[in-house]
Amino acid sequence: MRLLLASASPRRRELLAQTNLKFDIVPSAFEETAEGLSAYKMAICFAEGKAKDVFAHNRDCAVLGADTVVALNGEIFGKPKSAEDAKEMLRLLSGKTHSVYTGVCLVFEGFVRSFCEETKVTFNEFDEDLISRYVASGLCFGKAGAYGIQDGYPLVKSFEGSYSNVVGLPVERVSALFREVHIC
Repeated sequence: MRLLLASASPRRRELLAQTNLKFDIVPSAFEETAEGLSAYKMAICFAEGKAKDVFAHNRDCAVLGADTVVALNGEIFGKPKSAEDAKEMLRLLSGKTHSVYTGVCLVFEGFVRSFCEETKVTFNEFDEDLISRYVASGLCFGKAGAYGIQDGYPLVKSFEGSYSNVVGLPVERVSALFREVHIC
């Protein structure tokens, strides 16, 4: 059975490649809108929406959808819309511990399985100079919470849970799911 990744994220593509499975990329046209959902439920809802959207046009395939959400004290931090938006997110996250949730959904004929992985991330305290340099690098764009743990800047003090989850796909749990349903 052909495996499709319902995402245009280069980070997810790299992470899924670590499973050594062959797959194709088919970005989803799913509209990410969800008022009043918790970060946990939003991540699952968006992952399911993406996977089901791509599966609707590729019924002979297995489709993996994923979505990552950053949250601090109930406030959800999506992808920054501008440099100022990114700077504000980073200021709010500085010195604090937040949660990174990645919802994952695997769909194929007669099967739908979803889960959400949470990783706690603690940021260093950082000053305006570091925030400005990081935002000017452009690395903050296209990423929930306006950062990438893998970007090489001293933003993250520590994390508890899956590193790959923070990057965008909890490879350990996805691999276990693939083994369970015999997609190997």
